[in-house]
Amino acid sequence: MAGFQVADWVTLAPAIALGVTAMLLFVVDSIEPQPGTSSNAVLAAVSTVGALAAFLVAGYFLVAGVGQPRGTGAVDLYGGALVVDGMSLFFVVIVGSVTALVTLASYDYLEGQEYQAEYYGLVVMAATGMSLMASANSLATVFVSLELASLPSFALVAFLKNNRGSVEGGLKYFLVGALSSSVLAYGISLVYAATGSLQLEAVAEALATGSAIPAGVLGVGVIMMLLGFAYKTASVPFHFWAPEAYEGAPAPVSAFLSSASKAAGFVVAFRVFLTAFPEVGGLTGAAPMVDWVTAVTVLAVVTMTVGNFAAATQEKVKRMLAYSSVGHAGYVLIGLAALSGPDQGLVLGASMMHLLVYGFMNTGAFLFLALTEYWGVGRTFQDFNGLSKQAPLACAAMTIFLFSLAGLPVGGGFISKLYLLLGTVNAGAWLLAASLIVNSALSLFYYSRVVKAMWIEDPEGDFDLGGYPSSLYAAVVIAAFVTFALLPAFGLLSPSAFDAASVLFG
Repeated sequence: MAGFQVADWVTLAPAIALGVTAMLLFVVDSIEPQPGTSSNAVLAAVSTVGALAAFLVAGYFLVAGVGQPRGTGAVDLYGGALVVDGMSLFFVVIVGSVTALVTLASYDYLEGQEYQAEYYGLVVMAATGMSLMASANSLATVFVSLELASLPSFALVAFLKNNRGSVEGGLKYFLVGALSSSVLAYGISLVYAATGSLQLEAVAEALATGSAIPAGVLGVGVIMMLLGFAYKTASVPFHFWAPEAYEGAPAPVSAFLSSASKAAGFVVAFRVFLTAFPEVGGLTGAAPMVDWVTAVTVLAVVTMTVGNFAAATQEKVKRMLAYSSVGHAGYVLIGLAALSGPDQGLVLGASMMHLLVYGFMNTGAFLFLALTEYWGVGRTFQDFNGLSKQAPLACAAMTIFLFSLAGLPVGGGFISKLYLLLGTVNAGAWLLAASLIVNSALSLFYYSRVVKAMWIEDPEGDFDLGGYPSSLYAAVVIAAFVTFALLPAFGLLSPSAFDAASVLFG
């Protein structure tokens, strides 16, 4: 396997598969455009198969060593604007798997809705942008791919045009997104002004060898870029759009944005700061010119604390999961904050593995809410009382998701948080370690409220679920199985993350 080689352009096959799938959806819609016809099943099938193809090809390349030191080495494309390596393939696996689950679940969820072809097309186009974000190796490519992922997402949040919450969430998401994009673009322009380069390795080289770098211009540029990425990952203080967007959007869209979009935002942040700005942050041993590591540490502590405390005060389950998603962004930021230890690849790899596990357990939790919305169950904790009596399998799956999110040993979330804790201890980042422990304990409180309602509380009235949608049910069960399976399989998959992370540190 170590000698497996392919043509350079073939390494982009996962992103190409998603792009071709998006174009194919328009062809299918042009043949039979009326909603409610047989084309709806075809649209869901084409989307799911295309996402699975991207997932499987990326996974195969990752196992075969494509783009990795043990295989062909990193593959540069288009003059270094894109790079395919272990990290990019790892995150395409996350994006592809989440997209497949979301499109599978959407078949039943969108029953009777108009503009289904547009919906699936927007999901797959956004996934295409996210897969390119994973390979972006130039600040220009970073911005273009991020916009390719963001613009379809705005429309997806506002997809339910007759639902005030959906339209309002989409508008807020768009307005905050426009502001953050302008901040990111201005930050990129300042970095270019200071270094004369956009390609990440060239920026790092200019900062390492240049003696006349304008520190003020560079510092403002780096901080503005950090704030732009904070928006994309729903980190405090750029998290305000997330609760509104996730609550108002169709539940499968909330799953997609809170899992795949968050992972894409983090892979860009990892690559940009660790490839272009290690010298600036003092990671090479020199005094930091712009101490972005400390800034990320503050961001991580504040994000996980605000997210979890806000989630604990919510009365609606979907909004609770939205704030929980903010808290998990804080956990993942540990990968960029606890870099003072001897094994930097460990803590970054732990963050990558947490995003992989999170992709399944968080997507599954939101898809369970899609199932309850399909049944007409209310949104508050009390509305879930006694639900296990009529849907025991789905409630068992939701229990696995919630306890794994909290860090209990029922899913991969337990080990990923354990590795994050180990990384903070190795780095001597005791504040991060304490914040991780305290906030994980707090999260168990509000996750347990849902479990208690489903399994212990008696229903407040009689209600009829009216059927069990097969595709939604299948997506929830698959996500639960993978979440549980990642507990024993963590050791098999984690070397890919740790190896990919270590490469960024030379």
